[in-house]
Amino acid sequence: MAAAALVTENFKFVSLFFKSKDVMIFNGLIALGTVASQTAYNVFAFHCPCSSGRNYRYGLAAIGVPALALFLVGVMLNKSTWDVVSECRLRKCRKLSGAAGFALLGTIFGQALVAPLTWVVISLLQGEAYTCALSEFVNATTVEGFPLNKGSEVMARLPCKGSTPEELQGFWAEIERRLKYESQLMGWLLVAGMSLAVFLMLCMKRCSSPLGYQQEDYWAQYRSEEKHLFQRTAAVHARLLAAENIKRFFGFVSLSKEEQEEIAQHESASPICSTNWNRVTGVYLYREKNGLPLYSRLNKWATYSLENNVEAMDKEMEVFR
Repeated sequence: MAAAALVTENFKFVSLFFKSKDVMIFNGLIALGTVASQTAYNVFAFHCPCSSGRNYRYGLAAIGVPALALFLVGVMLNKSTWDVVSECRLRKCRKLSGAAGFALLGTIFGQALVAPLTWVVISLLQGEAYTCALSEFVNATTVEGFPLNKGSEVMARLPCKGSTPEELQGFWAEIERRLKYESQLMGWLLVAGMSLAVFLMLCMKRCSSPLGYQQEDYWAQYRSEEKHLFQRTAAVHARLLAAENIKRFFGFVSLSKEEQEEIAQHESASPICSTNWNRVTGVYLYREKNGLPLYSRLNKWATYSLENNVEAMDKEMEVFR
């Protein structure tokens, strides 16, 4: 029972990747943007060097380097990445178990892999980079009628029609068709593997989630609304605090009519101590207190704050906070 509870606890976070429709829409937009950028890259930027030794490196770079860049950008743009950084910086990851950390990093990398995998799949289905990279490795004996005394250097020049003798250009259609077949086969196999992986992760999510569908949907809506209201309120709070400090320095502050009405409505803004900022920052997993759900770190802080017992929040031992 203890082992089952530990497994369930550590894999609850997997549900965070799939619990929000916004995440799925965002991933779809990333995929579409990657398709468009990959197509534009092939049209405007991809030029096979048609040189033995260079074709292979250039083809792999054309597929791998943009995919790596997209992966790193995806990791950097993921809010959970910086939640983990904050968790380790503020609490030294003391309350982050190995299995839980693995599940969390899995969700970060899973979302970051959407764009690079889309890039690789589209590259393989189009076949341009693969054809360029593997052209020099085609075995001349497998091409009917091809001169056997021609080496890899000649094969490498075939993608560039102007750099090969006219008597050899007729063989390129057969070689190209064969290489594109291999490239597209690998692309479809990768699509099948990705689909299977997503299916298994969805099954894992459903099996490990501690919530029913309705409550999980409510949790997603709450987190979305909290994020939106927090950002909007933080912008107003920062504007009010900045206006107070500027007025104190200059004796007045230049504000638009809307900003003046905003300041009159909210009066003033007091600075928030670093301790409270730290308490609402970091990794969080769904928790309950006395049977009532705590949907976020901010929700948790507000609950303990109402009880005038915020210190207990710091002392509470959890796998995820």
